[in-house]
Amino acid sequence: MKNDQRPPGRRTLLRLAAGLGAAAAVRMIAADPAGEAVRATALPQAGAPGLKPAVRTEPTAHRLRPMTAGAPPRFRPTAPPVRTRPFEELPEIGHAMVLTFDDGPDPLYTPQILAALRAHDVRAMFFLCGEMAHDNQDLVRAIADDGHTIGNHSWNHPLVTRLSRAGVRDELGPTSEVIERITGAPPRWYRAPYGAWNRNSFEIGAELGMEPMAWTVDSLDWTRPGVGTIVRRIQEGAAPGVVVLSHDAGGNRSQSVAALRRYLPELLDDGYRITVPRRR
Repeated sequence: MKNDQRPPGRRTLLRLAAGLGAAAAVRMIAADPAGEAVRATALPQAGAPGLKPAVRTEPTAHRLRPMTAGAPPRFRPTAPPVRTRPFEELPEIGHAMVLTFDDGPDPLYTPQILAALRAHDVRAMFFLCGEMAHDNQDLVRAIADDGHTIGNHSWNHPLVTRLSRAGVRDELGPTSEVIERITGAPPRWYRAPYGAWNRNSFEIGAELGMEPMAWTVDSLDWTRPGVGTIVRRIQEGAAPGVVVLSHDAGGNRSQSVAALRRYLPELLDDGYRITVPRRR
């Protein structure tokens, strides 16, 4: 997304997304810093972003090590089941959190976020817009080379619930293609712009081999509320299994960068691992 786009009816859209129904069971693994794996067996039952997970496990003393791209070029994962709601939290990853960044990559802010993550040897998820990936291919490679997980965030950030089925496919398909062309592997996660999902997006995402990922804690950094406010929101929402939403593009993200530099070391000092989900 090249410019700030205010979400239309954001609270209404989130309520709609939260009420789409219960999810089917799923087998997945989350990357463990020591190279081990923690298996999750069911989609979380959280009703809305911001709800803290009920499952808590003991922290480990390790932090995430770099992950290599082990999949061969043109790898095609098995299509996941069609969901009726996205993942909002990952309660079975232990005393860990997932940081996610949307709308990039941006030539000014994405490198700063990558540097902050690299300084603490942690990995995050980057949900890329196809047009931004196409225009900033070196940054896409840099994200992949640092071991971060790349997800699909549509081509140019429309409200997909207003698109036809063909329109949804035109947003997701080319974005997956450009990411695969640059990195050698297709994305295995996607996020609907504005958190607005519908049956077409769930079905087409699954056809393309992707699982839907939402979030637990919205930093609302796109509103530029101040660095301290962003930090406070993330600290107050911190809990095992939480997925945090921030942005590395779509406007002036200097507050997002400054906030990351403050809350990331604090989360690590509090014993949280910063990890990314991995699927079988």
